Amino acid sequence: MNGFFVAGAIICAVALLIAVIATIIRKYPDDWALVGTIATEVYLVVYGIAAAIRQLGGETVVGDPVEFWGYFITALIMPPVAFFWAVSEKSRWSNAVLSASALVTFVMLFRMEQIWQ
Repeated sequence: MNGFFVAGAIICAVALLIAVIATIIRKYPDDWALVGTIATEVYLVVYGIAAAIRQLGGETVVGDPVEFWGYFITALIMPPVAFFWAVSEKSRWSNAVLSASALVTFVMLFRMEQIWQ
């Protein structure tokens, strides 16, 4: 397993845990749930830069590179959409959207790891 994947899995797990707890105990998204989503997005930006550098440096994707970058772009879009949803609609369901975003991002990272390896 790749260190980038492990770091991403941890960040997604923490963001998911915080958002699930916020869904259970709060009626609106708090700063912690939003920070988890921001951390996920920052991680994805760093991951994308590192993946591009690795690929330009000669390390090839074993699977289909178009599929890899498609997953990456989709994963990159998820957290900002969830963040803006949570900021614009202050409800318990916004926390659930943040939870779903963290979970879906993890699944996409897992799939990108499979494609890369």
